[in-house]
Amino acid sequence: MPYPVPPLGICLLAQTIKHKYQVKVYDSLFDEGKNLISLIRSFNPDYIGLTIRNIDNMIIDSTDYYITDIINLFIKPIRQNSSAKLIIGGSGFSIFPFELFALFNADYGFIGETDENLLLLLDCLENNKPIENIEGLITKSSERGKLKRRSNAGEIFNLHFSEIDKHIDFNPYKSRGVYSIQTKRGCRHKCIYCTYPLIEGGICKIRTPESIAEEIEQAYHRQGFITFEFVDSIFNDPPGHAEAICRALIKKNIKIRIRTMGINPQHCSTEMFKLMLKAGFTQIDCSPDSASPAMINNLKKNFTVQNLYNTARLIKEYNIPAMWFFIFGGPGETETTINESLDFIDKYISTDDMVHITTGLRIYPGTDLHCLSINDGIIKNNTNLLMPPVFYISKQLNKEKISHILKTIALTRPNCIPASESKPDPEMLKQALELRKLRKLDEPMFRTLLRIRKSRNKI
Repeated sequence: MPYPVPPLGICLLAQTIKHKYQVKVYDSLFDEGKNLISLIRSFNPDYIGLTIRNIDNMIIDSTDYYITDIINLFIKPIRQNSSAKLIIGGSGFSIFPFELFALFNADYGFIGETDENLLLLLDCLENNKPIENIEGLITKSSERGKLKRRSNAGEIFNLHFSEIDKHIDFNPYKSRGVYSIQTKRGCRHKCIYCTYPLIEGGICKIRTPESIAEEIEQAYHRQGFITFEFVDSIFNDPPGHAEAICRALIKKNIKIRIRTMGINPQHCSTEMFKLMLKAGFTQIDCSPDSASPAMINNLKKNFTVQNLYNTARLIKEYNIPAMWFFIFGGPGETETTINESLDFIDKYISTDDMVHITTGLRIYPGTDLHCLSINDGIIKNNTNLLMPPVFYISKQLNKEKISHILKTIALTRPNCIPASESKPDPEMLKQALELRKLRKLDEPMFRTLLRIRKSRNKI
């Protein structure tokens, strides 16, 4: 909420294997398990692949756990109604592979990228061939530390067109959702809390701009005027790739809306924003996490405060709607560093743009924050980080104090939304959809929701 996300990863896998196997994709986002059993019984699959995107909502004040629902709505019905081999993967699974593999009693699991290796596994199982050397594969006999991880060699990779709308019913996504496009995988940066390098690798592997533009053009001709979203962890990295994608799209001369997450302040320029507007961008996300020089350094971000100022100036100059993301409470955070970020928000971010504010950092295994948390005595080496989630809060602050600060921020700045309030209530969402239809609004959904929030606060 408020943006439903289509299952890009599973559709990519379906594209990879459909030339050799009969494939059906079950999209649980709107159906929530209701028609799963009937599909299993009618299709009678030999293998069932289940992808897990998120473990929980990563909100310290109101944690919503997804694991129990996944077991009750999907794992149990699958096991009760099918003898198919269960193969599990996805970004959420890749962070806690052995824990979830055991919890779900899976037959096979994949860490990180799967792509051609899923096809290899199926071929081996069908032909009774050994599977021990398949990269990233977990079996019931796998041991921690001995897993053959996928290599990340190469800087350019070929990716099947996902053709999401051919595998699922795309109609529910049209009103406020997106058509997801991936332009690259991997992240070379070292943010202390981030799991992207663990999931996709530490080498940035890019698709050619021409293939990206061609995929978008084909989807546009199938679906008409829809919104596309680049779902890379960072859109404008490595330098020049974002600009090349925009030029390729401009050549296609098609009328599309585009948004993207992960604008990195280090590589923002006048040329990039001009090209993005010409290509069809109507919204961006920028997640600096902090505007304090000390915190930018502590979080091991790759940009400077001056880069951040320049990015904010360009966003205002070119009037691109933006959602900003800040995290308060990381290592070394103090009231002074929080005030530095607030000063930036007040001076550089439009009140029409949303600022998403989060308390604390979710600790994930294998990250620098994990090691720091052990050294600081927040957790032990054997602490279970899956359930319940554990968060890092600066030693100079505490959970109650920082929560009070963030509540004050939200009360005095209507466009600053705490993570616990970022999911709009059904009535607000209904009102937003009606308002957009009545006024024929083409603005990003977050601006419509902010408009309603501000009017409610006045009342």
